[in-house]
Amino acid sequence: MSVKELVENTIAGNSIAIFSKSYCPYCRKAKQLLSSEFPDVQAKVLELDEMEEGADIQNYLLQKTGQRTVPNVFINQQHIGGSDSVAALQKQGKLKSLI
Repeated sequence: MSVKELVENTIAGNSIAIFSKSYCPYCRKAKQLLSSEFPDVQAKVLELDEMEEGADIQNYLLQKTGQRTVPNVFINQQHIGGSDSVAALQKQGKLKSLI
């Protein structure tokens, strides 16, 4: 499977898709918020630092979204952005309607 197929299948096949790095505090923050606020929604998390093709996935996400940083969050195939974007949507009360 190509990197493009992996990314697109992950986004299409999951309500929440998070492209993350295991050591990243912003990634932890976003994953924690989503798992605590929406425990019944299973998020698919790809830890790019633990994957052989992690750098290629990050490069593809840059092309797709214009965002190179992690976390890179998609909800129901919509690009949300990073940790601050997820937190802002939650604070505004808009995150639940997206999920």
